[in-house]
Amino acid sequence: MLSYNGQLPELLPMLSRGKHRSPRKGACFMEFASVLAGERWSDHPACTHPLLAAVARHVNDHTSDSGRPRLADLIPSVIGLTGDDLHIDARIALRSATMALPVVAAERQRVMAVSVLASERVLADLDGRPVGGLEEQSRSALAQVPHAAAWADRFTSGVRPSAERFRRQAAPSIVRNAVGGIAQACVPDPDEMLRDLLVQATGECAAWVSRDPNRGAAFDTALTNHR
Repeated sequence: MLSYNGQLPELLPMLSRGKHRSPRKGACFMEFASVLAGERWSDHPACTHPLLAAVARHVNDHTSDSGRPRLADLIPSVIGLTGDDLHIDARIALRSATMALPVVAAERQRVMAVSVLASERVLADLDGRPVGGLEEQSRSALAQVPHAAAWADRFTSGVRPSAERFRRQAAPSIVRNAVGGIAQACVPDPDEMLRDLLVQATGECAAWVSRDPNRGAAFDTALTNHR
């Protein structure tokens, strides 16, 4: 595996939008990560949790050309963050939804409010706590859009998403909509907000990965299977 000292090597391609066939054509955030991890060239490398990698790809693609270079120093931080705990998916989805909900356009607020409640209900099931008990970040975000929050509460009443469906369908959709909503939001610096979302999503993933005693073995197995 390629080793590195935490610094980005020189003479690697500049970050750019989209998927690239080779480094000669440029690189997105996760393609760059695959190089640093010593994997084959890919924007879906095994070195990073799939949902965190999705956040990185969406943030990379929605950040402006002038703002994208500021993402480069975050690339090493996502390498080695892998795990199967559904908490990771739910925490990243919840963080994405709560950050986006207060700033997205009105037509997106219902979707984001539903996303907050869906993520909370998955976490409630995982943690064995009452479904109605929301975390402070969720209460705060929902309180800023009361009409959307009330609609979302009615819409999701009695709905308990399955773990597998949440991981495969709901969580990726939440992340995609959150990033797209932030990118189009009327905020002073959407690029900086997108970067902050990636930082916080990485932190959520790292917090749960660190609890897994088999993290190292899982990472090595994922790399072996991916090659």
